[in-house]
Amino acid sequence: MKGETDTEPAGDATRIAVVTTTVASAADADRLAALMVERRVAACVQVERVVSHYRWQGAPHREEEWRLDCKTAVPRVDALLAALAEQHPYELPQLLAQTVRAERRYAEWVGEQTLPPG
Repeated sequence: MKGETDTEPAGDATRIAVVTTTVASAADADRLAALMVERRVAACVQVERVVSHYRWQGAPHREEEWRLDCKTAVPRVDALLAALAEQHPYELPQLLAQTVRAERRYAEWVGEQTLPPG
């Protein structure tokens, strides 16, 4: 197709967003994941255990955390970020959004699953 390469598809049909955050416990990760899917701001949330190294309030830290990768439609990113910020247990949560290329059928499914209710 004209304008399409391995890294740049034509049009936006294959673009989705991935919003990433971390929490301190599996219970918080499960709660947030279920809530984001229930609210239809995320189609899918993958949860995995990670180790984070960071500086907080002047001191270095090493903590085990749970990372959530939330897949959503690009137009739903702001709603997902707001929902995560509202429900997040951290004072200063990591909320990172990036647009990625997805296989067309998966991108369509993500779009269908994140249509606003009503």
